[in-house]
Amino acid sequence: MLNKLKRWLALPGGQGMPLPEGLWARIEARLPFLSWLPIEARSRLRTLSKDFLTEKEFYGARKLHLDDEIMLTIAVQACLPILNYRGLTAYRDWVGIVVYPGDFVVPQQIMDETGVVHEYEEILLGEARADGPVLLAWSDDGSPDGVNVVIHEFVHKLDMANNGGDANGCPALPPGMSRKAWAEAFSAAYKRLCRLDDTGIETILDPYATDSPAEFFAVASEAFFETPMSLRADFPTVYAQLAAFYGLDTATGEEKLRGTRLAI
Repeated sequence: MLNKLKRWLALPGGQGMPLPEGLWARIEARLPFLSWLPIEARSRLRTLSKDFLTEKEFYGARKLHLDDEIMLTIAVQACLPILNYRGLTAYRDWVGIVVYPGDFVVPQQIMDETGVVHEYEEILLGEARADGPVLLAWSDDGSPDGVNVVIHEFVHKLDMANNGGDANGCPALPPGMSRKAWAEAFSAAYKRLCRLDDTGIETILDPYATDSPAEFFAVASEAFFETPMSLRADFPTVYAQLAAFYGLDTATGEEKLRGTRLAI
């Protein structure tokens, strides 16, 4: 059954109507890092998020009721990475988003070095599937700064689109960006993070980023949108590559906003 927001968008002329300001206000209060974006970008993000809701199909698992706020909160975060990248064409090959009321268990398989396949179950907060939907865990409690499951999984989708369904940390780059410069920046930063993690030294990035180059790209992207000043300070070359990739300078936006608040 369609919820109120989806039904409204499906009405004749519904896509051309602005969404209620009260709803947007609640979303922006829930996602304070949107304030790092220029006003013009936030306006385009609203439009893109509404188009995303029109194109994608949401499913509530375990009888989770998907209300307007849950769906729009997911849509806004999903659209951040593609706002200045490729727009909704970046997500054109799939339509489904499955939302769970908390973490969920997914059966997994792994082949060892002898060729034996081992099956096991893994508890997840999110999963981007190359062959279809994005799976997400929903929580009303929020996440620590710099941690964003929605952004993480949708960044994996961008990564997979350039690599035949496999995520390897090398998405399709916009015109003018250097593949060599990207590889050098990310490779050096990934190796450095792994060394620091081995010695127990913490950085702005979640240690999960050491799992693979694909996870490093996704975790760094979370930080790029949520805690950009810290990412720029800890991993300046990675920040520079992500700023060029996403077409946004989130650290400068955060810096200006925090400076304004301190001046008041």
